[in-house]
Amino acid sequence: MGANKKMSQKDIRQFVTDDLVAKIKSEQAELNKLTFNHTVTPLDNPLSIRAKRKNVARLLTEMNNRKKETKA
Repeated sequence: MGANKKMSQKDIRQFVTDDLVAKIKSEQAELNKLTFNHTVTPLDNPLSIRAKRKNVARLLTEMNNRKKETKA
């Protein structure tokens, strides 16, 4: 998946919880790498940082929703 590719909620919901946790970790690592690289030398497309950050937020939202469902 490209850095600017938006993950749909439908795709995110299909992840198994273990895969979702792994995807969150990998996306956060990529976001950290992009941010660091942008600090050192400007990226060709700095909007990729925004897209990556929103994807991480979507994944975390789904994870939090699953945690709430298990508590209820």
